[in-house]
Amino acid sequence: MAAPTTEELKLELDTFDIACEDDAVLDKMLEQCLCHRIQAEDIVCEWVAFSTTKGLLKLTLNNLETFEYEVSAMSGLHCTRVQNQAEEEEEDLLDSYSTPAKVGSQKRALTTPEQPRSKRGGMWAPSPTQILSPASFSPSATPSQKYSLRGGRGEVVATFGAVQGPRWAGKGQTTVRVKLLEGHEDSLTSSYKYMFQRLRDVRSVLTEKIESLGEELRTHFNIEEFSPVSLPAQDTVAVLGQVCCDSNGKLNAHSVLLEASQEQGARQVPVDLSELRDYSLFPGQVVIMEGMNTSGSRFVASKLYEVRLCYRFSSELPLSSKNSCLPVMVLLACGPYTPSDTLTYEPLIDLLGVINKDHPDVCILMGPFVDSKHEQIEKAQVTETFETMFSRCVGSIVDGTRGLLVFVPSQRDAHHHYVYPQPPFTLPDLKKDDVQRVTLVPDPCTLLIGGVTFGLTSTDILFHMGAEEINSATGSDRFSRIMKHMLTQRSYYPLYPPAEEVSMDYEKFQQYGQMPLTPDVLIVPSELRYFIKDVIGCVCVNPGRLTKGQVGGTYGRLLLQQNPAHVQGGRVSPCLAGQLVKI
Repeated sequence: MAAPTTEELKLELDTFDIACEDDAVLDKMLEQCLCHRIQAEDIVCEWVAFSTTKGLLKLTLNNLETFEYEVSAMSGLHCTRVQNQAEEEEEDLLDSYSTPAKVGSQKRALTTPEQPRSKRGGMWAPSPTQILSPASFSPSATPSQKYSLRGGRGEVVATFGAVQGPRWAGKGQTTVRVKLLEGHEDSLTSSYKYMFQRLRDVRSVLTEKIESLGEELRTHFNIEEFSPVSLPAQDTVAVLGQVCCDSNGKLNAHSVLLEASQEQGARQVPVDLSELRDYSLFPGQVVIMEGMNTSGSRFVASKLYEVRLCYRFSSELPLSSKNSCLPVMVLLACGPYTPSDTLTYEPLIDLLGVINKDHPDVCILMGPFVDSKHEQIEKAQVTETFETMFSRCVGSIVDGTRGLLVFVPSQRDAHHHYVYPQPPFTLPDLKKDDVQRVTLVPDPCTLLIGGVTFGLTSTDILFHMGAEEINSATGSDRFSRIMKHMLTQRSYYPLYPPAEEVSMDYEKFQQYGQMPLTPDVLIVPSELRYFIKDVIGCVCVNPGRLTKGQVGGTYGRLLLQQNPAHVQGGRVSPCLAGQLVKI
């Protein structure tokens, strides 16, 4: 079914001699067509019927909103004629295996107080592939009252760059390209076997991480050699190792151990931090410490070397299209996409309205789409498989938009593989016309959008590292510290051991979970407070979640300069402006 256009709407309105010169009204009608998957002819006919019953209302934005609310309230909760026919056939089949009913008994559709029978036809009736209907999940699904009564809709809660000048609307550019930086062959593109890794394989991965970062640091800081951490020494020495805790509890200043690599003996030694003025440490961090270990049983650290940043994207790497230098608008959103007390997906419907209004060039949508932590899913109160729910949800997004889409999975997606790194979604029913504009990526991944590098992970590393990190600096920004650790450790999940809710496969993580370079933009959605800020030259964004419990959350939008220039001293930041907005 081809998407309607404003020209078609004008022709249909002219048929009924309805004048409409306001582009905003036409855009609103087009938005309603896309959201409810109907044609221009259908919506105009329905408007004429509605307007006539109300005394020939004028075609305005306010009247259109009233029209959508009343018509969808009367008919939006009912299935199509095809669905009803399928249900009747299924009921007939079941009746053939049961005791015959009384002669003359009459079938009637079951109704509930929340779903009274409508006398009107179903212009807004969802198709079998559409998820945006309460009846798609539960017969008694009702909209979330707290979400409906939320305040501050469209309020900008955080900004970055020159937010006053740019116009927040995409250009609909077809020259923008979205692809994985590593290429299809070197990226995680399919599922793999997991849950049988051996401890020695994990040890090997961690050792290689320590040695590779250590060798680069040794060369950068002109360190002759590293001393074994447990070797007694009366002079100041430099040691290399990984930070760990002396127990299963939370790391603190008195429980820090430094564990050496296999090459240095793989021993652990307690670390005294009393002589360090500023430090920020977390379990799994690879560090170089300078100090003394007179007895061999305790290392007194006096200096801490920080890992330097990896190289940035350069023109020597394959660039995306150079044909256009127009700014690119990117929309960012992270699930859950429905309130915790219902499965009506109202926030997702509102987000689709924003997308059809602003027309971003690229939309990055991160899971969970079918949240395993949702109350009704945890209590097994859904009537469909998780795969069916996901297919309807994504199908509605694809059919309701026209720009480029990027889907990132989450370990909270109930239907998907529970492992990190996580393979991309599969959409076998995706239409041929939509294949070119839909990109399915793993978690984590590094993307290239118009010559701008994006680092993406839907796993809540901010929350996990925030619970384990210790620091001595007063007044410093915790979020900036964690982002800096991710960038300097060159890993999308540098914490070891990982949080209990993260099912880590370290062999695949070594291959697919590292940052091949320092990205221009790093997207890290979290349960913690949203933010957008520059951290050592990288624009780090926590767009928040689209839904926070029973109320609305936030989404983000960025304006980027394609193929940013290089100047002496580094690469110009491609992020012209950014905003975080309440849904």
